[in-house]
Amino acid sequence: MTGHRYLRPVVPSSAGPRHVRLFVTLAILLLIAACTGETQDQGRVVRIYDGDSLIVHMADGREVEVRLFGIDAPERRQPWSRRSRQALSALVRNRQVRLAPVTEDSYGRTVAVMYTLTDGLDVNREMIRQGNAWVYRRYTRDPDLIALETAAREARLGLWGLPEAERVPPWQWRRQNRRGGRSENGD
Repeated sequence: MTGHRYLRPVVPSSAGPRHVRLFVTLAILLLIAACTGETQDQGRVVRIYDGDSLIVHMADGREVEVRLFGIDAPERRQPWSRRSRQALSALVRNRQVRLAPVTEDSYGRTVAVMYTLTDGLDVNREMIRQGNAWVYRRYTRDPDLIALETAAREARLGLWGLPEAERVPPWQWRRQNRRGGRSENGD
């Protein structure tokens, strides 16, 4: 019966409570890492710059400057700027939000889609739907966003109710009003 000794499980003699504790500790750490990953992209909006830029105080304590992906809101001193900023503020100021980062821009801002935690509202789409921003076609060709903009334009919602001469897209307005260096919106 010498062949049976090879059928016994090979267990190091040191396997015991210490290895079990190590395994349990590693399992707990992995569980904690998985759970914190869910809140890693969550925070509270603490400052609104304009209709597409803001600061979010993240759950981990960082303050992140965010640029909303796929939209471009009027600049300061541009028609509808104040109302666009107020609209974004009404949607998210002091509210818990979740960011879905898309990229980081050349100024270090997180470019993201933002959702409110309480109801899952897609803030970027809502700004377009209300007529408070343009679809930023330089960075997105999202047909749903474009359809929302078209509907807002046809219904003359928000900035689409302004006289046509005052509806200058922000990217054109920045080009016409550039004073050297970074514009107020960072573009």
